[in-house]
Amino acid sequence: MKEITGINHVGLRVKSLAVSRDFYAKLGFEFIAGPLGPEPVAIMEHPSGVNINFILNAAEEFNTNMLMDVPEKYTGYTHVALEVIDLEAVQVALVNLGIPLSGGPITTPEGATFIFIRDPDGNVIEFHKPA
Repeated sequence: MKEITGINHVGLRVKSLAVSRDFYAKLGFEFIAGPLGPEPVAIMEHPSGVNINFILNAAEEFNTNMLMDVPEKYTGYTHVALEVIDLEAVQVALVNLGIPLSGGPITTPEGATFIFIRDPDGNVIEFHKPA
């Protein structure tokens, strides 16, 4: 469909708004609203325009990312990739924030480079610098 103009938001199921809000604020996201609606949902947005909706109904007893941390490979969205202009600066900032890498750095033959981290609920975030 040519009418699609971009991704409006990414939805992440999380256990705690306070924990998720604090983590994503460290990455530069700003709290917009929430909890709202029957699910409920809270919204944060980065100055770049990236919007995240936290779905606040994750079960406390589960600590496994079913798409990434089990041997069976289920269908579904596995991560969000945030494009950056300076991957080395991102790595330094993550170290300073005490956020460990969960993967990378990886460089493709074309020259793109990326690293991965996990949020407090195990959701995977990629920081991607194009070639």
